[in-house]
Amino acid sequence: MRKYLLLFGLCVASSLLSIFIYSQFVRSNKVVWADDGGETRYTALVDKLFNSRASGSFNSASPTNFIDAAAIATPAVVNIRALLETDGGLFSGGSLTGSSGSGVILTPDGYLVTNHHVVDRSTDIKVTMSDKREYKARIIGSDASTDIALLKIDEVGLPFVVFGNSDSIRVGEWVLAVGNPFNLESTVTAGIVSAKGRNINILGGGASIESFIQTDAAVNPGNSGGALINTVGELIGVNTAIITESGSYEGYSFAVPSNLVQKVIRDLREFGVVQRAFLGVSIQDLDAETAKELNLPNAEGALINRIASGGAAADAKLEIGDVIISINGSKVRSTSELQEYVGRFRPGESLNLEYWHNGKKTLNRILLKDSNNSTGIARVRGDELEPELGIALRDLSKEERRKLRIQGSIVVSVRRGSVVYETNMQPGFIISSVNGNRITTAAEAIEAIQNVYNSLSLDGYYEGEPDLYSYRFKKKG
Repeated sequence: MRKYLLLFGLCVASSLLSIFIYSQFVRSNKVVWADDGGETRYTALVDKLFNSRASGSFNSASPTNFIDAAAIATPAVVNIRALLETDGGLFSGGSLTGSSGSGVILTPDGYLVTNHHVVDRSTDIKVTMSDKREYKARIIGSDASTDIALLKIDEVGLPFVVFGNSDSIRVGEWVLAVGNPFNLESTVTAGIVSAKGRNINILGGGASIESFIQTDAAVNPGNSGGALINTVGELIGVNTAIITESGSYEGYSFAVPSNLVQKVIRDLREFGVVQRAFLGVSIQDLDAETAKELNLPNAEGALINRIASGGAAADAKLEIGDVIISINGSKVRSTSELQEYVGRFRPGESLNLEYWHNGKKTLNRILLKDSNNSTGIARVRGDELEPELGIALRDLSKEERRKLRIQGSIVVSVRRGSVVYETNMQPGFIISSVNGNRITTAAEAIEAIQNVYNSLSLDGYYEGEPDLYSYRFKKKG
């Protein structure tokens, strides 16, 4: 009997010793636990697994708490429903289609930002708040080159988010995407910054700026125009696109950086058009072989392969083969970063440019110009006629006026299926008169066309062709 009692005692002691040793090992693995009274305390993982209480809530074991950031951003992110009018041409009627996306309220009096592609050519825009309130919105301005649009609703006292500094975010940092994917209301997803300065060639056009923040936060159809925020609830990007083969999220989402968004919406609010500055160069990314040929320490920077006559770079005596490595002290690692940094400035503003020139670092201060080599403020966008007629215009540059010896406004695009498209007008047509009245600028052409009630006659020339072309058509309605 004594033998069995001794054996039983040894078993009990061994069990107690095992429990003691186990508890010492797992005590360092801790999670946050909050009870109903809001008092936070730490508990061992063994307590969570075996002694969980229904009255408590188990907070995320992530290194960052997302709750406060989500609470700040969610009321300020809205659902946007836009009706788009499609043109069926001369022999068939148009139709209305719907577009759905998200938007972010920026001010308590109703200014909000979204993507250009969400509201492009919209005839009616409805904004729905997270608390179900609905408003009609109007477009203050829209910019295809950055895919950013500024809207306004008539209300005060609205929840809003403040801008953060997108330059300060780092790869690996936690971020939240807030939007309305698949028309689900106020959805929040978390991820990290995967890369910065990404160019995915989605916007198109020679003047487009693609320097996206790449994240792995889940972004799906309907998230476009929604908020990318940091963990303190600041807006550091506007969600814009995903790379996918299935049509849904596959781990790669992209947002326009907030520092660029701020500049674009400031211009749209003040002028109705983005004041876009240019260096007056063509650039390309460096590779290791080219960097070696130029005796550079690394392949970071933007290589100049062409310089426009009369542009900002030409005035500053930059040369083909120079490699731009910083702007105002911020490093430039790629062409997309350079385009983003320059895109934050207006024509007439100056910046400090650091670059490699003949193997030596050079610092130069450059006065920026617009696409027409002017330092003035533009008063028209050029796409004011696009919704009705399907054309976009711009001024002739000084070089074009000198070479062609003509004054007018050049057609830069003609939308397929539009009323102008049916006339067979081609991009590159230079409008010299509207209904017999001479025009010299895009602003004059747009104003003259808008003031015509019905029948239009656009006369002008194509480069290299001496004949006068005339296009006659009727405006809608």
